[in-house]
Amino acid sequence: LLQLIAKSQLTSLSGAAQKNYFNILDKIVRKVMEDQYNPRLIKDLLQDLSSTLCILIRGVGKSVLVGNINIWICRLETILLWQQQLKNLQMNKQVNNGLTLSDLPLHMLNNILYRFSDGWDIITLGQVTPTLYMLSEDRQLWKKLCQYHFAEKQFCRHLIPSEKGHIDWKLMYFALQKYYPIKEQYGDTLHFCRHCSILFWK
Repeated sequence: LLQLIAKSQLTSLSGAAQKNYFNILDKIVRKVMEDQYNPRLIKDLLQDLSSTLCILIRGVGKSVLVGNINIWICRLETILLWQQQLKNLQMNKQVNNGLTLSDLPLHMLNNILYRFSDGWDIITLGQVTPTLYMLSEDRQLWKKLCQYHFAEKQFCRHLIPSEKGHIDWKLMYFALQKYYPIKEQYGDTLHFCRHCSILFWK
């Protein structure tokens, strides 16, 4: 809404609405300066607004500007000041000395991968680091996934051997997924409350 007003609807606002509009912008700029969160959005907004104001001030008499021209020149100067403040904004680097996923031992990372029941989750996690990629390509991991979701008769019909003659369990998983539905998982059993007549998780 603020962007739309900045681009084309500024002159359609009443004097009070325009004053409120600039007060809101002032609060947004202050908030961004304090939190340093998403400054790009407000920079784009101020750029659009300053362009619109420059055109309106140059074309005074042709366009409808509510209020004295000097007020609008002051507002333009305020916008330019905000832009300068945001330009000088030094983004603080977030320092985090805690453990990251990469710091976990291999067996723990492996255990995490074995907890996934969706092949796409395994592939996505494998893209995070080279170590996770190596673990995500493990044949045993994909074999377990196939055995969990599909019956032996199902994957015996669609055996996909690799170049070395081994079964390519990863390809098998995605091939079987096209033919058969994967097993649905539920975090907890639903319960029924006789007093409230509603379903709920324990």
